[in-house]
Amino acid sequence: MTLRRLLRGSLVPLETLAQLDMAYGKTLRALNLVDRDDPVAEMVARRVIEIAGAGVRDPRQICRMAVEQLEPGEAPGKALC
Repeated sequence: MTLRRLLRGSLVPLETLAQLDMAYGKTLRALNLVDRDDPVAEMVARRVIEIAGAGVRDPRQICRMAVEQLEPGEAPGKALC
């Protein structure tokens, strides 16, 4: 999984890691991404980590923000978060 690979070696608390995993999965589904080895999936993971780094912890909110940032304009996936 891309998200865990990017966070390997970091001191992220387990609770936060669980929230990031949930947000990452929701975002991938909202964007209809299935292949976690796709370079776009890594972009999603980096965006999720970046948003969480700004203090956002709610997986649904992280998903909405990531979808909005990755699909500017009218993002139909945003409703799936």
